[in-house]
Amino acid sequence: MAERRMARKACAEPDFLQFNDLGCETVGGKVIFATDEWFAPARNLLKREPPQFITSAFTEFGKWMDGWETRRKRTPGHDWCIIQLGVPGLIHGFDVDTSFFTGNHSPYISIQAGCLDQESPFTLEGDRTGMAASDSQMAAVAKLQPGYSDCCHNYFKVSFSRRVTHLRLNMHPDGGIARLRVYGVGLRDWSSVSTNQDVDLVALTNGGVCLGYSDAHFGHPRNMIGLGRAANMADGWETARRLDRPKKLQADQRGILQVPGWEWAVFRLGHPGLISSVEVDTNHFKGNFPDSCRIEACTLTPEEKAQCISSRWNSGKWRVLLPPQKLRPHHIHHYGKMELKLSHPVTHVRLIIAPDGGISRLRLWGRPIPFTATLASSRSTLIIFHLPANTLTPTSNDSPGHLSFE
Repeated sequence: MAERRMARKACAEPDFLQFNDLGCETVGGKVIFATDEWFAPARNLLKREPPQFITSAFTEFGKWMDGWETRRKRTPGHDWCIIQLGVPGLIHGFDVDTSFFTGNHSPYISIQAGCLDQESPFTLEGDRTGMAASDSQMAAVAKLQPGYSDCCHNYFKVSFSRRVTHLRLNMHPDGGIARLRVYGVGLRDWSSVSTNQDVDLVALTNGGVCLGYSDAHFGHPRNMIGLGRAANMADGWETARRLDRPKKLQADQRGILQVPGWEWAVFRLGHPGLISSVEVDTNHFKGNFPDSCRIEACTLTPEEKAQCISSRWNSGKWRVLLPPQKLRPHHIHHYGKMELKLSHPVTHVRLIIAPDGGISRLRLWGRPIPFTATLASSRSTLIIFHLPANTLTPTSNDSPGHLSFE
């Protein structure tokens, strides 16, 4: 099989980057408080799109920046903001991105986390460039009790086993950060879900997570379990074109192309369950949709899952859930009990597309099976990560690369 030369990365990326971004604005994440937003508002931290830099862009307050930037602090203390996660869950790591903040990045940061069961006493609306927190806002928040491209990503791995709903990002003492990515897994209270209720077992909001894939050249598979329909092709999973395609393509009697290779993505369901219907959405993929897809499923113990990860999911436990199906461009494909082949609960699924292409959304509707589990306490208490004021890498060529903190 022909091999594609991969671009060499300056430093290996941490494993937690495969998880979902629980704080992104597209899943409902929002900044509910910031001490200062003079040059650029804190809500930019949660944008889905990568940061950009426009040389000629200025506002009446100074240089326009695609991130959060505060004034040069001339009073005691430090700047900070509070982020309400779009999807409460378990956090495995952070990416603190200082892209384009080359002489104005924050030199140190720390992050605190809490699980709060009360509503925020306020929200921040409109364009807050040039603004700062008022005395009344400072009093209200107290009630919560809570670069250059080769070196702008500062990775922080965390080991924390409790459910988180809010974060407090501290900049010491001031400066700018382009983006904050909060990588983790959604954690739902399944005790409130009836075993007779059909839910999307693989949805990001229900705790679904991508555990592995063969290729993600244009878009990560985790995008498929996001909210709503995809905004565009970048909001889905898309692979590179396979180089082992035959010079002349042929199809079987069903019109499915006969090709030697395929691409795959593995997901762990948010809850073990019995899948009764499947949706495969090729929205926006009009000239680059896969020719066909199939879905396999299995039930794995934690020990078996670890073995599958080490073998890149090459396991004999996979069973056919959905046989090969011809796909159409820009279309939602529905498959029900007539097409599905498994009648027992599963914990993991593998979506296989042939030969390559893009899928925007995957929905696995079914009923959760009962099991004994409890969520971490959701008391309104402030919980501190073991993540002290770590030094950030400025976006400069002579700075170290990606940093990982245990």
